Amino acid sequence: MEAVEIKKLSDSELKEKVASEQQLLTKLKLQHAVSPIENPMRVRAQRKLVARLLTETSTRGKKATVKK
Repeated sequence: MEAVEIKKLSDSELKEKVASEQQLLTKLKLQHAVSPIENPMRVRAQRKLVARLLTETSTRGKKATVKK
């Protein structure tokens, strides 16, 4: 998911996406701990995606605070 796509999401969609992607990351970590997954770089990519989503969430929160 590109940064442009993330910025186009509404606040509610962004929250849902963060929750689902964090859940997927947890599943990937568990699968990798039990038996090595085929592409371990997926864990890193998923972690970065979650970080991007959380960064956008915090940025929007800061902008809303400044506007008040």
